[in-house]
Amino acid sequence: MEAELLALGDRLAVPSVVALWAAVLLRAPGALRSPQQRGLWLAVATAAAAMTLNLPAVVSYAMSREPGYAHAVGLVRNFIGVLSAGAVLYFVAAATRGRRLQLASWAGTVVWLGALVVLDAAAPEHGTHTIPHTGPPVPSLAYWLVLISAHLLANTVCVRVCWRYSLRTESRGLAAGLRLFGLGTALAGLFWFAYLLKALFGSTWAMPALPLMMNLHGLLRAAAILVPTLFTLRRTLADVATAWRLWPLWRDLVQAVPHVVLSEPRAGRVLELLWPPVPRDLLVYRKVIETRDAILILGEYVSPGVPELARSHVAGSGIPEQRRTAAALACVLKDARRAKLAGLPGQPGRAADLELPAAIQTSDEGVDLEDEARFLVDVAQAYASPHTTAFSLRNP
Repeated sequence: MEAELLALGDRLAVPSVVALWAAVLLRAPGALRSPQQRGLWLAVATAAAAMTLNLPAVVSYAMSREPGYAHAVGLVRNFIGVLSAGAVLYFVAAATRGRRLQLASWAGTVVWLGALVVLDAAAPEHGTHTIPHTGPPVPSLAYWLVLISAHLLANTVCVRVCWRYSLRTESRGLAAGLRLFGLGTALAGLFWFAYLLKALFGSTWAMPALPLMMNLHGLLRAAAILVPTLFTLRRTLADVATAWRLWPLWRDLVQAVPHVVLSEPRAGRVLELLWPPVPRDLLVYRKVIETRDAILILGEYVSPGVPELARSHVAGSGIPEQRRTAAALACVLKDARRAKLAGLPGQPGRAADLELPAAIQTSDEGVDLEDEARFLVDVAQAYASPHTTAFSLRNP
């Protein structure tokens, strides 16, 4: 069992480091611009650097060189680990808006690093830093206690704050990120607690599980800082799907009332999505607004009695009741579009005959865009359906 745990942990070493560096690079542009995210990103970046130097292949290579080389690699790894602990405390301070804690995190990091330098220099000549199965820790017990205390303090505070704030926030993305980061940090805390037991009491029963703990910690921290990216990707994909479904209805309506379009449209639906004429995050917003405006204008071209005929047609076509308003509107729009393109005069009073939900009837920017988009997608689906085509043939 111990050998299997150790092997599993070693197998996760490279994937964990790769995931960390990928997350660090992907999040760097946004995180470096945000003071709230900068500490979190720095904590993960320094953890990635320390874990890179702790990869089995890197450790083996360092040990195969002269003692001074192995010592330098171990010392740098420990330094970066303390920087990571300080960055964790800085992240906690930024999250709690504690100015004093921010200053204390950097002051504590400087003190810890200085203590490591002094203790390393004061120790007898040595190679890599380690706590062997037998014999005293290298370079000294005091060195390891300082190193372990930095990690345990930072990790304990971080887990507490992550859990508390994940319960308070209303943002699902932020809650998920805090919990993932807190769980990864808790595993790192257990890792260093096991080292504390080994340093003080020679306890080695938990050692086979430590590589697995540390590498799972890396994967969880990588996932934590990628949560905003994943939520953004999901929102982008949802917007693309909505814009794709709205496009046929939008295209037909703006052909009749082209002045509602803010920007010159692309030649086709695929090109519109690949190279949108407006910023991508505004694509659905503009499609919804322009479609709504076109509907309100085309309402002036609705022939008398058509809304009632459309509702009767939809009621007898087997369309589910929750979609009948959208289906009836699609039928009416076919008729209104044909009248507008035929050059018939519009009458403003006729727009009131349209059966529209409240979100479509107003131009208030505070309405729920998602609800409006969902309704218009239903209209777009009905607009292209055989039921709507059959109605338009009945009303040439």
